[in-house]
Amino acid sequence: MAKKIAVINDLSGFGKCSLTAAISAISAMGVQPCPLPTAVLSAQTGYPSYYCDDYTDRMERIYNEWDKMQVHFDGIYTGFMSGEEQIGKIFGFLDLFYKEDTFLLVDPIMGDNGERYPIFTSGMEAAMRELALRADIITPNLTELCLLAGADRRLINETKERKKLVALAEQMARDMTADGIKEVIVTGIRFRDEESGEEMMGNLAVTEKKTSFSAFPFIGESFSGTGDLFASVVAGGRARGDELSESMELAGKMIERAIGDSVRAGVPRNDGVDYEQYLWMLGEKNRARLKNLK
Repeated sequence: MAKKIAVINDLSGFGKCSLTAAISAISAMGVQPCPLPTAVLSAQTGYPSYYCDDYTDRMERIYNEWDKMQVHFDGIYTGFMSGEEQIGKIFGFLDLFYKEDTFLLVDPIMGDNGERYPIFTSGMEAAMRELALRADIITPNLTELCLLAGADRRLINETKERKKLVALAEQMARDMTADGIKEVIVTGIRFRDEESGEEMMGNLAVTEKKTSFSAFPFIGESFSGTGDLFASVVAGGRARGDELSESMELAGKMIERAIGDSVRAGVPRNDGVDYEQYLWMLGEKNRARLKNLK
């Protein structure tokens, strides 16, 4: 029987993000995604115009029906939240479905590039931190890690050297593990390689006993949905028993290729990356083939 992950996120018709990305990636990994929509949008919010139907008042109706079915989840994975009330619904969900043999992955979507998203009030930030502290795994970018750790976000833009950035991220991540989070993956660590001068994008995995760092060339564009793809691969990997560093490397390889193709094809950033042709990389049977890919 396939492992099951409850995926709590929005559904956007265009943008290849959120549930669209999660459902395809997790399914390709041989794990069943069970979507709980937080909102239904005509397109993701990066587009100039979009319609959003907020599902906050319907989330509880859906998961109460799941409770009647006595379903069990191997994992719970949460993404973007629209407000404190919606985060409160997540706590209600956890009371029902977060068991000893269930992992919780929180992607604490709060900001980027040193800036907090305008929607995030101080109250929402506090609620998201409370949710993150209940998680087994979190996947913040550097900005979100600073927000969770209460660190100065200006350090992100002021620090460019890889060693200093990684050391800064590792220290904040270790502070989070000291608060009870088992695994932290810090995404989107952008730096310039000292030897080649090439722009790079790195990801850092930190656990109580181990630290892993993986970097790929920064191709020059930031696309919608890549963070969702990354977190989805980490969630799917955890469900099927993969090592955290292995999931991080796998997600990086797939996304690097998808971004490269999308840049060459001139795909608009809001449309998301053309990742579908690389979903084969996520299949458990293709691990040997992946070892030959650089």
